[in-house]
Amino acid sequence: MNKNPSKKPGRGSALTRKILLQYLLAVFSLLAALVFLFVLGMILANTFVWYYEDPLYQFLNWVRQNYLGIAGMIFIAGWILITYYFISRPLRYLDEVLSAAEQLAAPDDTAILLPEPLKNIQDELNQVREGALRSARLAREAEQRKNDLIVYLAHDLKTPLTSVIGYLNLLEDEPDISPETRARYTGIALDKALRLEDLINEFFEITRFNLTSISLETEQVNISRMLEQMADEFRPILAEKDLAWDTGIAPDLKIVCDPGKLERVFDNLFRNAVNYSCPGSKILLSLSPADTGVRIRVKNHGRTIPPEKLSRIFDQFFRLDSSRSSQTGGAGLGLAIAKEIVGLHGGSISAESSNESITFTVLLPGSPAVRKS
Repeated sequence: MNKNPSKKPGRGSALTRKILLQYLLAVFSLLAALVFLFVLGMILANTFVWYYEDPLYQFLNWVRQNYLGIAGMIFIAGWILITYYFISRPLRYLDEVLSAAEQLAAPDDTAILLPEPLKNIQDELNQVREGALRSARLAREAEQRKNDLIVYLAHDLKTPLTSVIGYLNLLEDEPDISPETRARYTGIALDKALRLEDLINEFFEITRFNLTSISLETEQVNISRMLEQMADEFRPILAEKDLAWDTGIAPDLKIVCDPGKLERVFDNLFRNAVNYSCPGSKILLSLSPADTGVRIRVKNHGRTIPPEKLSRIFDQFFRLDSSRSSQTGGAGLGLAIAKEIVGLHGGSISAESSNESITFTVLLPGSPAVRKS
């Protein structure tokens, strides 16, 4: 059994075996050529009548008397040349690979080219190069989105803060205003202060996401009861938006999970559904057994998300709205964090949108032995 399945054996060793086989064939060919030339020389020499005084006869006679030594010297010289060639050949390949590795250190759009025997390595290095370019591009885009978001947040902090200061100054400068006006000013100042708190929380969310890693503290949880409780807690929020639940939660389904982290996932999905639902519509919340665990769906009616945005909806700092409205202006981290938490649980989360509806599906693993109470 292969104890290291991530290793791909055979490609480098195949090239090594090929070079070694070629080397042995070259040495054998040299030896065969020497034997052939000796036999051919003997046949040719016997076809002529030679005179002792003939210099060529004397030379050939000397060769015949010392053929073993001459053949040995020729074989050693040929063997040295062959060995040098086959030793320098893999060294040239190594130089090519080292040069390609240097190119990977600072990858660009130029493809890596290696000799034909190294085509498999060339293809793998080009895949690594393309992956590095893609990762670098995504990192730059995420960094740019984060920087833009911080600029927007910093700008947006001024607006509610200015309003709060302005209305508090009015209350201080006009102590004799009517109770109705005082209540209206106080209410506006409170709304702006709450918005200011949301914006500050977004700053902390960005900092936490960049500086901390998410870890799980798992226990057996009745996921049915959790979703029912969270749905009840969201009813006042739905009522404010003229929305309602349409729930289909299978009873007494249990899984092993981190309940605090999963509450964050569902809170993000519920708030996302509330923010992007059409007034007067219903939000579908369903929980059902799956082949290897449970399936949770959150579906709301709203504007269809274009495919190019849907493919990036779980990216860090990505926001569906380019404008920063007070109703939907988030840090663009909720769904990214939700995906990370679900992934740590060994599950998956996906999104689809069509016909003015948005559906999020969460699959979480669970043992059939503990799902039913």
